[in-house]
Amino acid sequence: MVWAVSPEGRAVNLGELALDHSNAHLKAITDLQTFGLIVTAEPYSAVSQPGNMVVMESVVPANVAQGEEISAKYELVGRGTYSASNEHIQNAIFGIDRTTPLELFEARNALRIAHIAAGDKYANSILAKADGQLKQAEDAYRQKQGKTAVESAARETAQTAEEARVMAVKQRAEDEAQAKSAAEKKAAEEREAKARADADAESKRRADAEEATKQAQAAKAEAERMKAEAEQAAQQAAQAAEEAGRQKQEAEKAKAEALAQQHALAEQTAKAQQAAAQSEQLRQQAEKEKQELRSRLLQQLNSILATHDSARGLIASMSDVLFKTGSFELLPGARERLAKISGIVLAYPSLHLQVEGHTDSVGTDDYNQQLSEKRAGTVRDYLVQQGISTDAIEARGFGKTEPVASNDSPEGRQQNRRVEMVISGDAIGASAKATTPLQQ
Repeated sequence: MVWAVSPEGRAVNLGELALDHSNAHLKAITDLQTFGLIVTAEPYSAVSQPGNMVVMESVVPANVAQGEEISAKYELVGRGTYSASNEHIQNAIFGIDRTTPLELFEARNALRIAHIAAGDKYANSILAKADGQLKQAEDAYRQKQGKTAVESAARETAQTAEEARVMAVKQRAEDEAQAKSAAEKKAAEEREAKARADADAESKRRADAEEATKQAQAAKAEAERMKAEAEQAAQQAAQAAEEAGRQKQEAEKAKAEALAQQHALAEQTAKAQQAAAQSEQLRQQAEKEKQELRSRLLQQLNSILATHDSARGLIASMSDVLFKTGSFELLPGARERLAKISGIVLAYPSLHLQVEGHTDSVGTDDYNQQLSEKRAGTVRDYLVQQGISTDAIEARGFGKTEPVASNDSPEGRQQNRRVEMVISGDAIGASAKATTPLQQ
């Protein structure tokens, strides 16, 4: 998508930059007088705010002598805002017919994202309208009403779904803010109630102390009154009363300190147990997410190339029929499949690819080694051209040293002539390790 960004940071959707092979053209009009341009990768053309996958930005040409360069800050939505789910769209129209207009794919994706964003709860009527529009678009496509009618209905669906998503996000944020405010109010009330209870307890303690003091003073007065009759007895009684008070205070102090220590120990124990439980829960959740992601990747890759799971990671295999005979040049069908593979891998930046070339036993060892290295290198270079970082991919050649079938039959030799892509990384809980240190 192409966006115009004002100096104030407002981003305006100018339209979709649709690729025709390696060419793309877009004519657009904006009311902004001063702006910059950015191009982002989005799930559908009706998005209202640019995502953080920025693929191009405008720059001032070096040969322009006049003009002023202005730095503008603009907000990008985080990764995952439009892709909270990676479920495959189960629909025969989209899964089989490769002539399906891109707008139909985008409409279905926009509607799915709106449902995920709780549009059924917060924007039910708008989402229902979008459901109806999508049905009309699909009916128009099935009835072959014409490309313009299908694309127009699909765009209306995407726009309505985006409206429902934006409304749902806004309403959910308001609900969460209200819930947070209510929780804070409740916490404040609880703190106030505790403060009142503490104040009442302190007041009672002081009253008890005052009463005890009064009683002690009365006893002292009584002792002084009886001093004439039994001065010695009065003195002993006063000393006993003083000692008793001291011992009582010490006992109360010791009791309070013991209770405080018990409460502190209980609180520390509870916090430690809670922290341990949370840590274990997070570990289990992380492991579950890795396994789910691994399963989804296996399914996606297997729909393009034969892929199986292994201890090293997910291994996607390319047969030699995707190369010209005896050559390392990729056929068009191979480039198409590799482009799809790169699109999947680019969605998970933490993944690592190890491209491994293999041959059969026909020919010399040196010839087979070089052919396997060149084929692996060709695949690596093509994937890098598709956007995969050179730091995330490496290529190795193994020649004939790692056959998967017997070289005694044509079928076995064909199986051995292959290029394997080992996809690994912490995100799916796997780390690839090659067995031979041959690298191009």
